[in-house]
Amino acid sequence: MNVSIELHFISNENKVMRRGEFPLRRKRPEEVAFEFWKQIKREMPFGGELVRVKASGEDITELVMELEKAPLKD
Repeated sequence: MNVSIELHFISNENKVMRRGEFPLRRKRPEEVAFEFWKQIKREMPFGGELVRVKASGEDITELVMELEKAPLKD
């Protein structure tokens, strides 16, 4: 099963939107979106601030932000 992820963020004072279609592979949509966000941040030289996240049209911004604030697992 696939999920459509849409990320809205601010980078270098510019509003940006990126989206993609991803397989879930036994993961929750917010986990897939968080991995997509990490990939985008690695590509950006100026960093970014996450504004909104949608998964198949549903707003999951808070869930992704909670994952970003969570401590890393060993």
